[in-house]
Amino acid sequence: MFESLTNKLQDIFDRLGRRGVLSEADVDVALREVRLALLEADVALPVAKDFIKRVRERAIGTEVLKALKPAQMVIKIVFEELQATLGEPGRLNLSGTPPIVIMLVGLQGSGKTTTAAKLALKLRREGRRPYLVAADTYRPAAVDQLKTLGKQLDVPVYEEGTSAPPPDIAERGLRKAREVGAGVLIVDTAGRLQIDERLMSELEQIKARLKPAEILLVADAMTGQEAVKIAEGFHARLGITGLILTKMDGDARGGAAISMRAVTGVPIKFVGMGEKPDALDQFYPDRMAQRILGMGDVLSLIEKAQEAFDQREAERLSKKLMRAEFNLEDFLAQMQQVKRLGPISQLMSLIPGMNRLKDQIDEAEADRSMKKIEAIIRSMTPEERRDPKILNASRKRRIARGAGYINTEKHPERELEGIQEINALLRQFREMQKMMKMFKGGKADISRLFKGQ
Repeated sequence: MFESLTNKLQDIFDRLGRRGVLSEADVDVALREVRLALLEADVALPVAKDFIKRVRERAIGTEVLKALKPAQMVIKIVFEELQATLGEPGRLNLSGTPPIVIMLVGLQGSGKTTTAAKLALKLRREGRRPYLVAADTYRPAAVDQLKTLGKQLDVPVYEEGTSAPPPDIAERGLRKAREVGAGVLIVDTAGRLQIDERLMSELEQIKARLKPAEILLVADAMTGQEAVKIAEGFHARLGITGLILTKMDGDARGGAAISMRAVTGVPIKFVGMGEKPDALDQFYPDRMAQRILGMGDVLSLIEKAQEAFDQREAERLSKKLMRAEFNLEDFLAQMQQVKRLGPISQLMSLIPGMNRLKDQIDEAEADRSMKKIEAIIRSMTPEERRDPKILNASRKRRIARGAGYINTEKHPERELEGIQEINALLRQFREMQKMMKMFKGGKADISRLFKGQ
């Protein structure tokens, strides 16, 4: 999402870093470029101006200009002020007598209905008992969509179709949630093409009747400059308590995230990072600031790995690795877990220093390679996966055919291509096994590897 802004800021900081000493004029030139980069990323003009003003006040001080590495001090200040602009981490207010009411509001097409289901899944995984209310009676199929999502995720949904007034539906949904002992009530309200008086009045009625603990504005992160007016309009009428930004995995310029937080003063609580039901992440301002500045986000990468990897399976594979007993069956299992982490380019953006390199990766080609390896291993018998040494020419031909390499008289090269792929995979696997044997049973002194001996 912030790729364009990240690249521009990195270029600016690289040029600053090549100067041994910084003057006030150097800082001003760099900050003008930062301001342009922010505006190009759709950050609202007042927000960008305020941000640059705060950075400049700190960056032209003597402790920066006379520092041993002044460019790094400027980057540190930009990071701290960007983090301040993004605000404190926002957490849901779930205190009080259940069911705690969470009301989702926003423009039509912002992703409210999908977000309602994602939030319900997230809360259920945290041990809460979520209950959904379909109070969007205007958008065609909105009620059916929420019912379908609720069924898929095994989360109950209260609905009355599209004939009753939404405030009545929401109120009766709250009564039903109390009856069934729900812990959290999530109300999906009607969207708008723009801020509309009649529909805003309807939201105010729902708020008055349900007295929600949270009113969350669901906003499309690709909205751009219009995001500020949207956020201000909803906040003025309803007093929103937080933001959920959707489509943060898209190719928008990202300024909406910075602008909406700055103008409303309410925290960003979650970000939607994809279409899958579990693609709703807690928002951490410090991590987002790191990613915008190209510093990576190692903590988020670790958390992704913890969610994707089966702990017992990881321990089993780890023990096999240390005993040098890792085979192709284990390799396939490991691949399946790595694939759950997400696209390679997305993972590289979380690793410090790898942000620029990810542009050199052909995502489609990497995906094809993984599928090819998977097809080859799946075409082997369990015996062959456990002991690849038994793979002779005839076995490899059979595997090549099973993996999709067509064996015909007209195209014999397809079979040959498959055998070459199998041989390449086996060579890579043998190299990996050699590395593992260095650690087996203490035969190699591991400490020597790090001492360069």
